[in-house]
Amino acid sequence: MRAGMIELGLRPDEFWALTPAELMFLAGGGQSARGALSRDGLEALLARFPDKQNGGSDGGS
Repeated sequence: MRAGMIELGLRPDEFWALTPAELMFLAGGGQSARGALSRDGLEALLARFPDKQNGGSDGGS
C-alpha cells in the first residue's frame, strides 16, 4: 500500500483496482528479470499452444 499510495501517488480506488502484476510493474519490479520474447521463445509458445485447425474455433472472427 505504501508503494502504491505514497510512492506512486495512487488514489485508494486506483490502488485497489490494480492487479498485483500491474502494481509490481508500476513500482519497477521484475522489469530486468525478463527481457523481450525471443524468436525461440515465440516458437516454443506456438508449439505448446497451436492455433486450432480443421474448423475449430481459435477465438477470432
